[in-house]
Amino acid sequence: MNERILAFLRELRTHNNREWFQANKERFDRIRLGFIDETQELINRIALFDPDIAGVEAKNCLFRIYRDIRFSPDKTPYKCHFAAYISRGGRASERAGYYIHLEPDGCLLSGGVWCPPPALLKKLRRDIYDRMDEFVDILEEPAFRQVYPELEGETLRRMPAGYPTDTPHGDILKHKDFCVVSRKPDTYFLAKDWAQKTADDFRLLLPFNRFLNETVDDFLYGG
Repeated sequence: MNERILAFLRELRTHNNREWFQANKERFDRIRLGFIDETQELINRIALFDPDIAGVEAKNCLFRIYRDIRFSPDKTPYKCHFAAYISRGGRASERAGYYIHLEPDGCLLSGGVWCPPPALLKKLRRDIYDRMDEFVDILEEPAFRQVYPELEGETLRRMPAGYPTDTPHGDILKHKDFCVVSRKPDTYFLAKDWAQKTADDFRLLLPFNRFLNETVDDFLYGG
């Protein structure tokens, strides 16, 4: 299935217009259903080590292929990737979760919290600051760091207000997102055991996501 997904996306990259997409809509629908099934299989594997994921439905985790072009100078109507965010609450969840992204020459796995609203970002920074040694230990655990080398995302130029400029590991607090990424070759997702390999890589994210979700759940639900 992933081979068909990537082949479709390569063609879409060349023919990113409504005429081509409508002519290939039935093909897209079949591929999308296959991706839903594969994502559900992956969810079931993740739930074996992360009970928070039990009961999550793949259809609620998939992102639409249609781009929002209202305020974008790029008017191509379709995304050239398939993606799903696996978390309690689905793709719109603010909780740390597991992200899978299939794109020709741009495949990746990711986890953590991306683009939190300002109030949540402020609380995440404070809790990370208060438990910095624990957070750094998670990031620097050898098996984790081999797959997820560093925090990614946008950062501030200066230390956020309220924190000493000489804070140990202060660069962490400059982040606007707290997420990590593992970039993969296309061949990773073409292997017969890709789902188990992905689940194994996602298992490494569990301490990272749990740390962040303590803050997120406190912010959202008060504990």
